[in-house]
Amino acid sequence: MKRVVGDSATLPVSWWKSSYSDTGAQCIEAAIVDDEMAALRDSKNPNGPALLLQREAVTAFAAAAASGHFDGPA
Repeated sequence: MKRVVGDSATLPVSWWKSSYSDTGAQCIEAAIVDDEMAALRDSKNPNGPALLLQREAVTAFAAAAASGHFDGPA
């Protein structure tokens, strides 16, 4: 399976973004492709590329981000 889709609008999925997202913010949208894969894209470019990743990797990344793992120094 390809790991990048050139036009993410061609994927037969429903996209969503975090309820914490603000209009005009730097956001990504996510979608579930199948039992194993998820897709991520830039919310400002809905016809741009999408990155396809293992769902477990996306879940682990989101959990780490939510726990503050990637926060810089205060």
